[in-house]
Amino acid sequence: MEYPVIHTNIWDAVIAVPVVLIMTQILKKVFRIPSLYVPTIAVILGLTFSVIISHRQYFLGGVFMGYFYGYAAIGTYSALKTSVLHFRRDSKHYS
Repeated sequence: MEYPVIHTNIWDAVIAVPVVLIMTQILKKVFRIPSLYVPTIAVILGLTFSVIISHRQYFLGGVFMGYFYGYAAIGTYSALKTSVLHFRRDSKHYS
């Protein structure tokens, strides 16, 4: 069995993850989705964008990359939130 070749491109690195992140935040605010479900929504959006837009020629490659889109968006949001909270906490000590 030969493993598939999955090519990454500018869509993967610069567009897909921010789009998933932004769409997840919009859905969270508009529909008041509990925080518990937000990561699941990010993965579903990542899978959807990957299969329909980015890797429509190869379904399994789209599913594979879709998980990366979703989880990269989750990790990016978590890292940004942690950094902002830490910065706010530390800036109060220097005021």
